[in-house]
Amino acid sequence: MAPRAGQPEHRGPLLPGLLLVAAALSRPAAPCPFQCYCFGGPKLMLRCASGAELRQPPRDVPPDARNLTIVGANLTVLRAAAFAGGDADGEEAAEGGVRLPHLTALRLTHNNIEVVEDGAFDGLPSLTALDLSYNPLRTLGGGAFRGLPALRSLQLNHALARGGPALLAALDAALAPLDELRLLGLAGNALSRLPPAALRRPRLEQLDVHLNALAGLDPDELRALERDGGLPAPRLLLADNPLRCGCAARALLAWLRNSTERVPDARRLRCAAPRALHNRPFLDLEEAQLRCADSDADSRGDEVELAGPELEASYVFFGLVLALIGLIFLMVLYLNRRGIQRWMRNLREACRDQMEGYHYRYEQDADPRRAPAPAAPAGSRATSRVRASELLLF
Repeated sequence: MAPRAGQPEHRGPLLPGLLLVAAALSRPAAPCPFQCYCFGGPKLMLRCASGAELRQPPRDVPPDARNLTIVGANLTVLRAAAFAGGDADGEEAAEGGVRLPHLTALRLTHNNIEVVEDGAFDGLPSLTALDLSYNPLRTLGGGAFRGLPALRSLQLNHALARGGPALLAALDAALAPLDELRLLGLAGNALSRLPPAALRRPRLEQLDVHLNALAGLDPDELRALERDGGLPAPRLLLADNPLRCGCAARALLAWLRNSTERVPDARRLRCAAPRALHNRPFLDLEEAQLRCADSDADSRGDEVELAGPELEASYVFFGLVLALIGLIFLMVLYLNRRGIQRWMRNLREACRDQMEGYHYRYEQDADPRRAPAPAAPAGSRATSRVRASELLLF
């Protein structure tokens, strides 16, 4: 049948051709790895929370995965090339092997990771965010992050406290190749100083060191936070650190007042020592209040207490308390005045009776009529006896 006028001619082979092209261009998605959950397809996000039985990263992660999360496993040791074909026995992948070229985010929190070997993240050239928080790290290879040229965010919160000084020294070496690093999280690690390598990252935008053991920042650390060549200086999160508000903190106080916008939590900074300034907001202090410790007080580990408005207020409060106690005592006396009068009267009568008894005995002892007769001498007694015998003879 001829087609009607104005109607396009029907081409039978067009629809099957389109279906063949679509089938050729589309390939079936790789299956989701065992004990993992895939969201939006494997190339979007994978979450593996398999518990203690997972002791190494899954080997069958699809190569087009973008986001990989492993939480609650028992990885313990991340060996070299763990995500590029290396296995738990230490066998490394072939040199230059890339198994996950599109992975951009890797989260490995709460996995009991204690050791991260050199090159543990080789084969992840596109990785921009790595989170190793809440792992009891004890050993960190100096080249642990060497295969991450694009890394911009590294989170090591609550992960370094058990490693001691040796782990902090290894951290300096591990951070050295991360020139693109923007965000570094080191919260909750009991740090007593800022890692020097972190301060030298040229593009660092934020350093999170809250909830550590920082007693302050020395002038060298403050100078390292400045940037030359027009590069923006990094923001610093410092809250919940035990600041020692002595004369050594004057440089930090002056720096904070000139760069408050660079420390978003500056208003949360509080003094931990000396006791006179305990829990005082750091930014509310004057430079004159930041005094050096006396030699005797320093030997005890305490600074000299400063006489300030807070100490004066404590004296006023103590005086008010004493006045209130005195007022209550007087009120009790007033309300019990009759009983007190009765007690005083009984006490006075008892004292009077006692004194009258003493006076009566004194008068009795002083009466001459009640004095005993004096005893006669022995010679006179013999003479009287002779005279009495003579009288009897006559």
